[in-house]
Amino acid sequence: MAFFQYRAADQAGKVVEGVIEADAEQSVIQRLREMGCVPLRIALPSERVVGTVRPQLVLPSRRKVSQQQLLQVTRELGTLLGAGLPLDRSLSILGGLVEGGELSKILRSLVEAVRAGKSLAASMAEHPEVFPKIYVNMIRAGEAGGILESVLRYLTEYLESTLALKEEVKSALIYPAILASAAGLSLIVMFVFVIPRFSAIFRDVNKSLPLITKLVLNLSLILSQYGWIILLVLIGIVGAAIFYIRSPEGKGEWDRLCLRAWLFGELVRKFETARFARTLSALMKGGVPLLDALGTVQGVIGNRLLARAISQVQVRVREGKGMARPLSESGLFPPLALNMIAVGEETGKLDGMLAEVANYYDQEVKRTTKRLTALLEPALILVMGLIVGVVVISMLLAIFSINDLPF
Repeated sequence: MAFFQYRAADQAGKVVEGVIEADAEQSVIQRLREMGCVPLRIALPSERVVGTVRPQLVLPSRRKVSQQQLLQVTRELGTLLGAGLPLDRSLSILGGLVEGGELSKILRSLVEAVRAGKSLAASMAEHPEVFPKIYVNMIRAGEAGGILESVLRYLTEYLESTLALKEEVKSALIYPAILASAAGLSLIVMFVFVIPRFSAIFRDVNKSLPLITKLVLNLSLILSQYGWIILLVLIGIVGAAIFYIRSPEGKGEWDRLCLRAWLFGELVRKFETARFARTLSALMKGGVPLLDALGTVQGVIGNRLLARAISQVQVRVREGKGMARPLSESGLFPPLALNMIAVGEETGKLDGMLAEVANYYDQEVKRTTKRLTALLEPALILVMGLIVGVVVISMLLAIFSINDLPF
């Protein structure tokens, strides 16, 4: 037996919290339902839930609503609607779980709009910074088909998968980023503060120093005296590059470079394929027509070349043709994904096959990321060791050359 913290909504829609002793989480759910309550969250006291003993969605004002909080709202809204509560009451309960901030204001505005007769999708469309286009379109289809609860479940699965993939990639890149930063900082300290001390020792015998020592000392001198100028120039170059990439022409060139880059190009292709398949599958399961779904997917895909290819697919589908062949003609999507999509079209189970494609390439992205980080970590260590080795050898050669000088 163990003690479980719970948060639930009673028959009046009021949120209640407490602790129940049970042998499993399912037992807690059963007891809450017998009490006439809808379980919202159940956790062991040792587990971290959002907030403290009274969990709440906390968001500072003027801060963008995170995808994690959007996922939370989606999951709990589906739970409340599944329990038979009206939409406005469900939104009101969610608003009570949010402590201040932008999200609280948005939920209150949604309650007011719904009670005034506006659809939930139209109300959410007024907040595009919180509810993306795919979200609004699926909610609209769910309202039109009377399957809003099911759509919210699909949205929850979609957001969970998207968030999990992003977090997996970020986690895999944390250690290489820390390693690269530490290596760069160490080299800067070495060339700016350590090596100049040796240059003062070797100043009187400069002509007799080995070539490699002279190169290291000159590089150190340049960095120590003109480092700030070099830093400003680099910042200017990076700023100009970012400005160019944000332009339509620069964005196109950057997207083309990302797809052709050695090692990373294949990762980008797999990541975008997973995003395309997952988004299109979620939209179709939510009842959005294929043509509208393809239009929405274009806004989700980050690479413009792939988005342009999907636009061509939309034109061909409108003409009554399938998806697989136009996607294949673009030459941008992996062959396996194209074959699976073709099978889905032939069997009439395109949404299910797209979900399989998304799951497969999610795993491929994770595996590719792990391989790249496994390659990157020793590469950084090797480069760092080579640079330090060159510096040490240059200093030793200089010391040996001093000992060989006649006195």
